[in-house]
Amino acid sequence: MTTGTLYLIPVPLGPAPVDAVLPASVIETARRLTCFVAENAKSARAFLKSLPTKTPLQQIAIQELNEHTPGKALPDLLAPLLSGHDVGLISEAGCPAIADPGAALVALAHEADIPVVPFVGPSSILLALMGSGLSGQNFSFHGYLPTKDEPRRRKIQELERESRKEQRTQLFIETPYRNRQMLQALIDICAPGTRVCIASNLTLPTERILTRTTRDWKTAAFPDIEKQPTVFLLQA
Repeated sequence: MTTGTLYLIPVPLGPAPVDAVLPASVIETARRLTCFVAENAKSARAFLKSLPTKTPLQQIAIQELNEHTPGKALPDLLAPLLSGHDVGLISEAGCPAIADPGAALVALAHEADIPVVPFVGPSSILLALMGSGLSGQNFSFHGYLPTKDEPRRRKIQELERESRKEQRTQLFIETPYRNRQMLQALIDICAPGTRVCIASNLTLPTERILTRTTRDWKTAAFPDIEKQPTVFLLQA
């Protein structure tokens, strides 16, 4: 029996024209698909409407896979693929399966010998790393750090020590309305020579990437990053 192919389709990181951030071949593939698995069905429909798809949107099947999806529901998401239909996997923003629950579906597809095809597109993690000037040879992404002051302090100190020992760039994110607190914590906790980068609104007209030592951050004007999607990076 011939299976379908699971296409990993990146989406814009914000309100940007799709043809400004996605190759034409990716857009064309997404336009022809009629089955999708998405982190958020509403944002997936908005993306598909912007293409637009060749099939009327109301005839396109979209199943959700997010942090609330029980593990026992994952095999059902493979059903269209096992029936021979191609399926697109879409994250809420950026590349699917990178800091994204879609990785679980990709793993199951491999177990079932279903072809997996990743497509080129924007990844906030990689774009931030590229633009930071910090090491791209050795790096780690840590997701969200603790929100409470003391656990966050310990985690930042741990990441800084590891960065210094391994010459590793550490990347992490924060809920946008706590961006300012996170940057202030990095400035207060890290050693004067540690480099800290903020990368906000990547690929958008308001994109901002700033890398400074903690010493220089203390005397610089504080950037307006509140409520703006931001990746934080440090290298000791």
